[in-house]
Amino acid sequence: MTDPKNQLFYGDNLEVLRRHIKDESVDLCYIDPPFNSKRNYNQIYNNIGKEDQAQAQAFIDTWTWDDIANQGLAEIQENYLGHFTSQSIDLISGLAKVLGKGSLLAYLVSMTLRIAEIYRVLKPTGSFYLHCDPSASHYLKLILDSIFCAQGGDFLNEIIWKRTTTHNDSKQGARQFGRVHDVILFYVKSAKKSIFNTVYQDYSESYLKTTYNKTDPDGRRFKASDLSAAKPGGNTSYKWKGNLPPSGRFWAFSYENMEKFEAEGRIYYSKTNKPYLKQYLDEMPGNSPDDIWTEFPGITIKSERLGYPTQKPKALLERIIKASSNERDVILDAYCGCGTTVEVSQRLNRQWIGIDITYQSIGLILKRLEDTCGKNVLDNILLNGIPKDVESAQLLANKSDDRTRKEFEKWAVLTYSNNRATINQKKGADKGIDGIAYFRSEKDDPEKIILQVKSGKVSSRDIRDLQGTITRENATLGIFITLQKPTKDMIKEAKEAGIYKSQYMSAPVDTIRIVTVQEIIEEQKRLDILLALEVLKSAEKQMEVKQGNLLDLE
Repeated sequence: MTDPKNQLFYGDNLEVLRRHIKDESVDLCYIDPPFNSKRNYNQIYNNIGKEDQAQAQAFIDTWTWDDIANQGLAEIQENYLGHFTSQSIDLISGLAKVLGKGSLLAYLVSMTLRIAEIYRVLKPTGSFYLHCDPSASHYLKLILDSIFCAQGGDFLNEIIWKRTTTHNDSKQGARQFGRVHDVILFYVKSAKKSIFNTVYQDYSESYLKTTYNKTDPDGRRFKASDLSAAKPGGNTSYKWKGNLPPSGRFWAFSYENMEKFEAEGRIYYSKTNKPYLKQYLDEMPGNSPDDIWTEFPGITIKSERLGYPTQKPKALLERIIKASSNERDVILDAYCGCGTTVEVSQRLNRQWIGIDITYQSIGLILKRLEDTCGKNVLDNILLNGIPKDVESAQLLANKSDDRTRKEFEKWAVLTYSNNRATINQKKGADKGIDGIAYFRSEKDDPEKIILQVKSGKVSSRDIRDLQGTITRENATLGIFITLQKPTKDMIKEAKEAGIYKSQYMSAPVDTIRIVTVQEIIEEQKRLDILLALEVLKSAEKQMEVKQGNLLDLE
């Protein structure tokens, strides 16, 4: 019997949840949906966002009241597919009157649609963690109550995660306190049936100093614990070594157990001969965390940093996954972004399902898994929604939705470069650049490759334009990826650009290379130049091996 495949979906998570994820098939779902935490309440209610325009842009681009929001509201109010409770329908209808049809309501409608599907796919023992921020957590909690609690589920925790210890958004003269925390709302389908494994965190140094402040002659550190109890339980009123329990209390253990502790050297006597039980530090697992998490202050480990704006620490996801699932359980992240949930699930031997609407995230996750777990890990992943033939690539290229209009270019650049190129993130005119990659050269600095993607009609003028972009950007090579078949004049123009030679290349390469989408899909044609990032990572691994060998010799 072969192991079940992990699944990575490229597409709208609502559509994926409805079409591909079965009822009661997921053990744990964690989501960190996009939301702009930089806007104050006045901005949210007015749906304007004049302050911090650059920071608010992502929110405004993602959540606007449009045809999609109107359709979503209609689906909730009409109880589409029968997935909405009467409480969630009444709640959203009421919020529409209070908030009006703007960006905030669009966000809440979008979340209601998806939370209803997440509830459906969770097993009866399943748990759900929603990561958000204080600007919307109160609305989201109402939505979660109306879906989970209305159907017999339970709210268990509002977890406060202090995401930073040194920086916040307060400035000199600010008329507010610095905002340094996120909110994680924890719900289950059934408090009695849900999976929960107690997790532990290390004791603080101050706690160790004041509590585990005694040591045995052999150096074992312990704390002296009270041996009395408030209620009797059998023979617990005896005299021990001349001591009776404190007035109104009883011994916590039977006389026989006290004799056993004494024989094992586990009883400590104070200067007044009062007995205490020794609890050794090396036998204690640590503290069980409360609902305020301060020990994961953002991405503090340099090697963990991916440059993804909303990336969360792996330790944060490790705590959630260990607490609310067991090995081989199914973990779902419907907004998987840079793939922290996916990587941690993979490492903790969980089966996982990831969904994201941008191919850039899909490419990043695949590259991340390959870098951390090895190339073989990709053999056990089912990729869904990614173009597998020219026809599906054309469908992706012809999408009219503004939120996905750049996805074809991202898919082409990242697929051809094996997820090694970077996407041009500039809004508006891209100046003829869809992607950039760097490769090792004979110069001190890496050389630049410009990648350009065209889905419509192409001509030799496009090649001349690419040549101009290469010159303007001081690049060395250009890759022209086309959905249409290149003309003879295009091929001639590209050949006339000449070739590039380097001691780091096994053979000369064309200065401008034309690649068709058909070749990428059917012939698996990929960029075959060793990029600078790979050279750097190879050097880092060699250094790690060297250091490891040195340590072995010590």
